[in-house]
Amino acid sequence: MNRRTRHRRYQPLHLAGWLFADLLLVLALVAMGDQGDPVKAAEGARPSPAAPAEGEAKEKKAKPKGPRAVHRTPVKVSIAAARGDTDRIVRRLREVTAPHRGKHAAFVLTFGHHRDPGSGGEYANRVNALLGKARPDMFDGATTRDFWKGGAAGSADLEIYFYTY
Repeated sequence: MNRRTRHRRYQPLHLAGWLFADLLLVLALVAMGDQGDPVKAAEGARPSPAAPAEGEAKEKKAKPKGPRAVHRTPVKVSIAAARGDTDRIVRRLREVTAPHRGKHAAFVLTFGHHRDPGSGGEYANRVNALLGKARPDMFDGATTRDFWKGGAAGSADLEIYFYTY
């Protein structure tokens, strides 16, 4: 056996640190597994709701708790209006967003159609600038991004991501 082989062998003292770390991990897992479900414990502590009266038609809706989330699936809408026709752009935005009244947008991706990327991006920027005018309650504080998409000039596709509540 040469010197190099002898020095590479592990001594029991070298393994003590790994043994301690593994033991600590096992103890942490056992401690976590020993605790009960806090959600079930909280439900058990609450009194069960009384049965609603026969004439009572409305049910109380639970208020959400915690931070708002964003729906993963966007609402996709399209508008067509000339760049300089601000009133028509605003009218079209109101029309296409009408089914979503009461919702609050988190962010909006706008794809301006044009053969030229610069002009398409400018049109998308123009549309995004008018979102607050069309529906201030829906787009207040929403983040917007402008993109270019090839196609007929004077139209845009919007992807609106709404908050969950």
